[in-house]
Amino acid sequence: MAKGPEKNTKNKALHTKLLNRKNAKLQEEKKEKALRLKVLVAKMNQKKNSENSDSK
Repeated sequence: MAKGPEKNTKNKALHTKLLNRKNAKLQEEKKEKALRLKVLVAKMNQKKNSENSDSK
């Protein structure tokens, strides 16, 4: 029996590398967005608390 053509592992490895890079970038953007939201929420809560203490 004749074997089929060799598998193209070079392109597979490159594709995997690129996909991993893309996924890492997306995860980093997600973390940055969550951090920005956390800071914004903390800032709004602080503003809300200061307004409540001023009105009392």
